[in-house]
Amino acid sequence: MRHDVFIAGFGGQGVLVAGNLLCYAGIRQGLNVSFYPAYGVEKRGGAATCTVVMNDGDTGSPVVGRPSVSVLLNQLSFDKYAVKVRPGGVCIINSSLVDYTAAELEDIELAAIPMNSLAIGLGDIRMVNMIACGAYAAKSGVLSLASLIASLEKAVPALGQNQEMMDGNIKALTAGFEAFR
Repeated sequence: MRHDVFIAGFGGQGVLVAGNLLCYAGIRQGLNVSFYPAYGVEKRGGAATCTVVMNDGDTGSPVVGRPSVSVLLNQLSFDKYAVKVRPGGVCIINSSLVDYTAAELEDIELAAIPMNSLAIGLGDIRMVNMIACGAYAAKSGVLSLASLIASLEKAVPALGQNQEMMDGNIKALTAGFEAFR
């Protein structure tokens, strides 16, 4: 079965690392995966997006015009991309940075998680991307928490050198996953 996810935020939120982690976890679970990263190199903090397509068969093009799931980490991304989610799809948002109260998204489920607040509670604002990955895995049911955790060192090789950071990322993945329980 084909699954796709579009992730968007600003540079520094770990959007591309999140996409890489989802890819490695998908591969670990025996899925075929394609990854399409894009980022604005014109300035620090510019837009960063990626698309991940996972399938037990061929993935086809990694370019997805109407994703079934979007993970939107900031207001600009929400304003620009929330309406592109396919009808019946899910939009997972970082409610710490996104005001979604006036949004009128027809036939799109809105799942709000205070990702920044959770990351700060865990002691490191840089964990927003890991919280987002855990949330995606729980909400979509595509990936297991165990495969995400097992893929961390492959997606972020530097974590193997720093047990404290590895433990923090595992806590963040778990917090995102538990946000939907």
